[in-house]
Amino acid sequence: MIRLKDVSAGYKKNPVLTHLTLEIEEGRFAGIVGPTGTGKTTLLKTILGSHKVHGGEVMVMGKPVRSLTPGSIGYVPQLETVDWTFPVTVEQVIMMGLFAQRTYWPWPSRKEKIQVHALAEKLGVDQCLHHHIRDISGGQQQRVFLARALISNPRLLVLDEPTSGVDIKTQHDVLHLLQSLNKEGITILITTHDLNAVASHLPWVICFNKTVIAQGKPDDVFTEEILGKTYGGDLAIIRHDGHLLIAHNAKNKHNH
Repeated sequence: MIRLKDVSAGYKKNPVLTHLTLEIEEGRFAGIVGPTGTGKTTLLKTILGSHKVHGGEVMVMGKPVRSLTPGSIGYVPQLETVDWTFPVTVEQVIMMGLFAQRTYWPWPSRKEKIQVHALAEKLGVDQCLHHHIRDISGGQQQRVFLARALISNPRLLVLDEPTSGVDIKTQHDVLHLLQSLNKEGITILITTHDLNAVASHLPWVICFNKTVIAQGKPDDVFTEEILGKTYGGDLAIIRHDGHLLIAHNAKNKHNH
């Protein structure tokens, strides 16, 4: 589904990704984890084709990413980047996902309205379609932007920190929803800081710090050696009754 070969990318004279090679198979539900400022968002933008690369090859679905049909990749940004004062309803936000496929605006067809309402019902936000986007809960907002990404029926869904800024129950709800979508055949790639949520919900993880440190099943990848290389060695792995728990190492008391 995704293949980066010898890719370098960054901002002017400050490279973030250097000679990066990465492959993600079709059908994966994968999470990218790593410290802040180590290139996870740049990697997502490179995969989306929205970030200029200085060298290498970025292929998605077997094609150069910039040659893909608009709407082929669904994207959900960090909610922190959204302008909540913009006067728009839930229905209108979801409808925005059809922009790339339409030759005229602003009048949606009856078929498109039915499509939006059906997807809103599937994601559990059909009761708030006419509410302003800022007047609904964080979990509902996440579902609305997920609906906007899904309305074009993409084969690949990319989400930047989808569990950030919401409570634990909402985190689990969002991840369960993504699991269901993955079972329907959508390849899903997310970035997240929540290692324990990854260990509990995601079947595949990519440890990243300007390059791929390791990737595989959480049970195989979440080791003190690999997380030490990724985060700098201040994490402890606890294994109990078949479950993984990642915590700050007690030796590093200044982290508490």
